Order: sequence, then structure tokens, then C-alpha cells
Amino acid sequence: MADIAKLVEELSQLTVLEAADLAKALEEAWGVSAAAAVAVAAPAAGGGDAGAAAAEKDEFDVVLTGDGGKKIQVIKEVRAITGLGLAEAKALVEGAPKAVKEGASKAEAEEIKAKIEAAGGTVELK
Repeated sequence: MADIAKLVEELSQLTVLEAADLAKALEEAWGVSAAAAVAVAAPAAGGGDAGAAAAEKDEFDVVLTGDGGKKIQVIKEVRAITGLGLAEAKALVEGAPKAVKEGASKAEAEEIKAKIEAAGGTVELK
């Protein structure tokens, strides 16, 4: 059995890029997707009651679905919204569809959507 405390300590020393590479490697090795796991877990937490699910929808995920042929402008806007570095923002835009912001309020999600669409990107709220 692995020493959990030692693993936590080692993982805490990773840079953001190294952590992203680790996540991709684990997804490939295990044949899973972190995004799919979140999507599957969310409906289960709702309890299956459609009325409750509709009432709970006060948090939205802003998902970039494409750059609309204006990749540079969209990368600049994603950097401004997320605070990511150039390489991370570029990877996010090129890897679309990807979440730009998760758990945002409706107003914040609409604002982010408007900014990215103004830059030329396409966005979906989930």
C-alpha cells in the first residue's frame, strides 16, 4: 500500500502544467475522463426529482466550445477571465470543448459568455 501522506506531499510540489499532464496521463492510463465523471455525478446528486433539479440550477459551468477562427483573441479573453498563463490558456482553447469556469452564478456565467463571444469564441452554459 502506498504511503498517502508521502503522495500528497509529492503531488503538492507539482506545477500547474505538471498537474495537468498528470491528469491527462491518468485519464489515458485508466480510460476515464474527469469531465465525464463530473457530469455523471451531478445528476445523481440531484436525487432524480426534476422540480428540485430545476430549482437548484443557480450554478453554471461556462464551456468553451470553439474559437470561431479567432484563436488569439479568444486566448486573450480566456487569460483575462481565468488568470491562466499563456500556455495554459492556449491549451484550454485548443482543447475545446473545455470548461472555462465551473460553478459560476448565472450573472457571472452570462458575463463570461458575452466576453468570449465578443472575442469570437463559442460558449455553452451547462
